[in-house]
Amino acid sequence: PDNGTFLVTPSITTPFIPWDKRDVDPNAGRFVRYQFTPAFLRLRQVGATVEFTVGDIPINNFRMIERHYFREQLLKSFDFEFGFCIPSSKNTCEHIYEFPPLSEDLIREMILQPYETQSDSFYFVDNKLVMHNKADYSYSGGP
Repeated sequence: PDNGTFLVTPSITTPFIPWDKRDVDPNAGRFVRYQFTPAFLRLRQVGATVEFTVGDIPINNFRMIERHYFREQLLKSFDFEFGFCIPSSKNTCEHIYEFPPLSEDLIREMILQPYETQSDSFYFVDNKLVMHNKADYSYSGGP
């Protein structure tokens, strides 16, 4: 991190439903809405702490793929490998997001069009989709 371009966001606690106990369609998704100030778009790196728990069965090859879009145009894709997670454990990890530079025109559009910036987070265990979260983002500084 250099010259104040790094931010650590507050913890985001995500209850993880053990994949062997799920009785819902993982594609049904869950939704989160984020609100940031315009200054957020100028950051190059952001750290986010994620907390999750694992049920009675160990989880092998746990992975998250996250894709961020503005008006359906892919801005950045992230791929995080958690690997093996022991049963009955509470886990915390910090993701460091490296953001691409954005043009001034794109930044202006993203500020003027709240919630047109969106993301999909796909969670996999042994290459099988177990959860899908959706989020949208406002950079206008308010609700």
